[in-house]
Amino acid sequence: MRLLKNPRLLLILSMIVFGTIGLFVKYIPLSSGEVALYRAILAIILLGLFLLITKQKINFKEIKKDLLLLLISGIAMGINWILLFEAYNYTSVSVATLSYYFAPVLILIISPVIFKEKLTVKQIICFVGSTIGLVLLTGITGFDVSDNHFKGIILGVLAAIFYATVIILNKFIKGVSGINRTFLQFVSSIVVLLPYVLLTTGINVLKLEGISWIYLLVIGFIHTGICYCMYFSSIKELKGQEVAIFSYIDPLVAVIVSLIFLKETMGVFQIIGGILILGFSVLNEIRFKKK
Repeated sequence: MRLLKNPRLLLILSMIVFGTIGLFVKYIPLSSGEVALYRAILAIILLGLFLLITKQKINFKEIKKDLLLLLISGIAMGINWILLFEAYNYTSVSVATLSYYFAPVLILIISPVIFKEKLTVKQIICFVGSTIGLVLLTGITGFDVSDNHFKGIILGVLAAIFYATVIILNKFIKGVSGINRTFLQFVSSIVVLLPYVLLTTGINVLKLEGISWIYLLVIGFIHTGICYCMYFSSIKELKGQEVAIFSYIDPLVAVIVSLIFLKETMGVFQIIGGILILGFSVLNEIRFKKK
């Protein structure tokens, strides 16, 4: 039990589990929108029970000033899930995930505009290096918009844009705790997910067979509900740099899962591209102390 209270262990475990989500999504015969919708609903049920058991109440008077930001960030989170899951349908889990992890670099470029932060030489180098990595990730097959692999990368990058949006918006939300914030964001994500599903594919969840139900429950309860609790519980106790670096366990696990369990392959250029994206992203998070 003492180990489960270790914030580093909680963060590492949550990142490992996050890295396996593509394996489960691949085997659920539902649209990306539906999977994202049920993920949010199941997570809301679990987090709602957690708040009830721990007797934590959501003080709506305190969060009133952050309500609009919570709504927008929740909607961005829902769109982010749809795009990422859709990316899995067009390219490999490893390539989609690595494209998705272009998000930290996007935040790096957006921050000077929003937060009036100055770009350093190291940050510029990291941005250029990660961008080269993203280009290499295409496999140097040319930018053919009709190519499914290229579509998957574009969807992964679009998911990264919305993920970066969620992170930036969360920096402006001050008066809401981690668990309450996540719960409310999941609720608000349904604002976009439910209409999207009803207007596109409709509700097909009752057509699922036994094993697919298990995969869906795992994504909702474990990947989303439990792991988000673990994640937010751990980041309160750790330094920002440590959290950022540990977060890259997620894409590394996703690549391993893709290669071993899904039997997906990566070309030499794609491997180099993935290394550049993750390498320069991690380098950007490292703070070197002056002697």
